[in-house]
Amino acid sequence: MRDGFIRVAAVTPDVKVADCIFNTEQICMRMDEACGHGAKILVFPEMCITGYTCEDLFRQDLLLKEAQNSLREIIFHSRGKDALIFVGLPWEQEGKLYNVAAAVSGGSLLGLVPKKCIPMYSEFYEGRYFSPGNEEVIWTEFDGKPVPFGSSQLFACREMEGLKVAAEICEDIWSPKPPSISHAMAGATVIVNLSASNENTGKSIYRESLVTGQSARLVCGYIYTSAGEGESSTDLVFSAHNMIAENGTLLAQSARFKNEMVYSDLDIFRLLSERRRMSTFTSAENADYQKNAFHLETEEMKLERFFDPAPFVPGVKEDRDRRCEEILSIQALGLKKRMQHTGCRSIVVGISGGLDSTLALLVMAKACDMLSLPRNTITAVTMPCFGTTDRTYTNACTLTRKLGANLLEVDIKEAVKLHFRDIGHDPDVHDVTYENSQARERTQVLMDVANQLGGMVVGTGDMSELALGWATYNGDHMSMYGVNASVPKTLVRHLVSYYADTCGDGELSRTLEDVLDTPVSPELLPPKDGEIAQKTEDLVGPYELHDFFLYYALRFGYSPSKIYRIAKIAFDGAYSKETILKWLKKFYYRFFSQQFKRSCLPDGPKVGSVAVSPRGDLRMPSDACVRLWIGDLDRITAD
Repeated sequence: MRDGFIRVAAVTPDVKVADCIFNTEQICMRMDEACGHGAKILVFPEMCITGYTCEDLFRQDLLLKEAQNSLREIIFHSRGKDALIFVGLPWEQEGKLYNVAAAVSGGSLLGLVPKKCIPMYSEFYEGRYFSPGNEEVIWTEFDGKPVPFGSSQLFACREMEGLKVAAEICEDIWSPKPPSISHAMAGATVIVNLSASNENTGKSIYRESLVTGQSARLVCGYIYTSAGEGESSTDLVFSAHNMIAENGTLLAQSARFKNEMVYSDLDIFRLLSERRRMSTFTSAENADYQKNAFHLETEEMKLERFFDPAPFVPGVKEDRDRRCEEILSIQALGLKKRMQHTGCRSIVVGISGGLDSTLALLVMAKACDMLSLPRNTITAVTMPCFGTTDRTYTNACTLTRKLGANLLEVDIKEAVKLHFRDIGHDPDVHDVTYENSQARERTQVLMDVANQLGGMVVGTGDMSELALGWATYNGDHMSMYGVNASVPKTLVRHLVSYYADTCGDGELSRTLEDVLDTPVSPELLPPKDGEIAQKTEDLVGPYELHDFFLYYALRFGYSPSKIYRIAKIAFDGAYSKETILKWLKKFYYRFFSQQFKRSCLPDGPKVGSVAVSPRGDLRMPSDACVRLWIGDLDRITAD
């Protein structure tokens, strides 16, 4: 699939214990179904050809021979199927019996991967039948053809660079040193696990944590398929708990106690990007690994993967509330440390009645509480000018009063008019000079008030504005400490909303809700009929789009065309394809051209995995050329 995506399937077929003929029919039927849905990697459970619970029947020659006949039929059935398929069966090798995963593709048996860790505890007694598998690859024979046998095998796709698949079996992942560790270090980006994990109370939670944790630790895709209904219930019940995870995120899982198939689209290029980013992830070609090539046709399919339109904001309220409390604490702790270090007696903020300055004021109040300082340590300065509306002015004053901070009003209209006269600017010309003169005058007032009070200025600008350069250089761009510098606009809104829900003060809560309902604006142009005339999102685009673009551009290094592709899915029904493409181009133009503002940002606490600090996260030339990125977008249309 294009852009590094590949569809995979975790499949639990119906089985009958020791009935290889029935089981093979079910495997082939499910193989047809999965391939018809576009799956390119199919994973069936451990011992699915015979059934996992055959017990002493595994010692019967008839069962072992019939399992090999079934494997032949599955190999034959894979002809013309565009997929890599893993099935489980018992395998006799040099007088020993092994629990193996057979890798099949295009009518060929590519390799046999034996289970390394054989459990002999509690309900498990596999050691009665099976020997531990060897890491080192040896060669066996099947129907007169040599076949690699050993756990140190990679199955590499010729048509997709970086798609390398390796296998482990059930207990392997539960062991202290799973084979998947070596697999990933040898270059595997996808791990498959053929399992027969029985169910008991609470086990599914731990199983899920194992799979997601291993996918995160190894920065890989992990496909886990388990046996289900049809296995013997003499002593155990199997729940068919199938999971597909990617780098710590569970993309899909089955409903337990029901034999079914789950799909997802793994993003191989995303995994490779993450591995490149992490200096502590070590991988290298391993000469001890057998490399087996397989082929897949490149085709275009509609992605079925979910893409969250708000990647910075947890979708579940409990998680979102926990995240909000955590971020507010990080912001406040950062400011607390800076106040202690500088010994300042006051902290000063420009309060506008907008979202960003509201959040900064809330953080400042929390920092004062942490330091056991009175909240009148805070001086909130409101500086009405040509664009200030009654609504924002009233909200700024109410917020300051309710939070117990000092309110200072400095009307800057006359100072700005005098400045216009000094530089010969016509005040009727509402250009960038008209706007930025107000922003810089406000910053000068804040800095000088901070000097008077022996304090420092706390910045209010958020990460989304900084990414777009939506700040006046040496105006609101500058402060002594920027508490919002790594908080995206979509998350600012939720932080303020969380505070409104939990503050326990009716008037404060209502004021915060009105701030949330106010259009985002720098208020630098005169109001129209008393209402805000200058709406930021009308000029630079919706922040929910820009935050989506920012997340995937910085966190995973996606190409612009790939971001466009997934944005169409994430915002289907909310924005047209043409609108998405328009603002994506605007995002890249501004992101590159405005880097000079980010290169000299004030200090501020990092709160998430994406940040634009020139010291910690984004080291980018201020004069880098955007040509390649725009060229990538110019090659597509809003189709």
